[in-house]
Amino acid sequence: MLHGEQRGLFDLSFAIPSECADRLAAGRADIGIVPVAELLKQKLDILEGCGIACHGPVRSILLISKIPFPQIRTLAADSSSRTSVNLARIILAKKYGVDPEVTTQRPDLDAMLAHQDAALIIGDPALRIDPEQLPYPSLDLGGEWTAMTGLPFVFAVWAARPDSPTHAPAPFLESLRYGRAHLSEIVAQYHEKIGISSELAQAYLTRHIVFDLGEREYAGLSLFLKHVEELRNVPV
Repeated sequence: MLHGEQRGLFDLSFAIPSECADRLAAGRADIGIVPVAELLKQKLDILEGCGIACHGPVRSILLISKIPFPQIRTLAADSSSRTSVNLARIILAKKYGVDPEVTTQRPDLDAMLAHQDAALIIGDPALRIDPEQLPYPSLDLGGEWTAMTGLPFVFAVWAARPDSPTHAPAPFLESLRYGRAHLSEIVAQYHEKIGISSELAQAYLTRHIVFDLGEREYAGLSLFLKHVEELRNVPV
């Protein structure tokens, strides 16, 4: 959004997805890229065509446990994405029959597992972890979802407040096109800053993450929101 033909169309600010959602709710932003779980809380218009999704292992959403998954009772979660927390609860409930108590804390694996059975780490901190080198078993929640449902998983969408001045999807689709055309520059600029290899950054942006949202992606999104509603109705 800072480059190409869509440059200068918006007054941009940057925040983690959960904060983007909070800014929309408070009326401090008109459009934001928000965790899809937020669609159950706010009346937002989805800007269709692009977002953040996966068709299998996503690599950046890891659930790591120091005990067998069916025995998990407590889960420490990074609070920066509400969608990932709900996805973890759905996978654990439907595949392993458990619904752990969830607490939030900063993404430090050792600290998280010091007092909790399992940890949910997302985003850049997850990318800096090599699951094959861990002394604990882990689940890639993107892969778990697609194996369970046969559908893609959508993590975040561009969405607008209904009362925003304009929310046509064209500038966001153009931003995606521009980013793809300059992918090698993005990888070179950011991989060291994030703390991962250029090979992993390239693989993440071209294989693990899917940015085009179509019929199957929105079907996966609808199923996820249905499961979240079911979790809310589970007696405690």
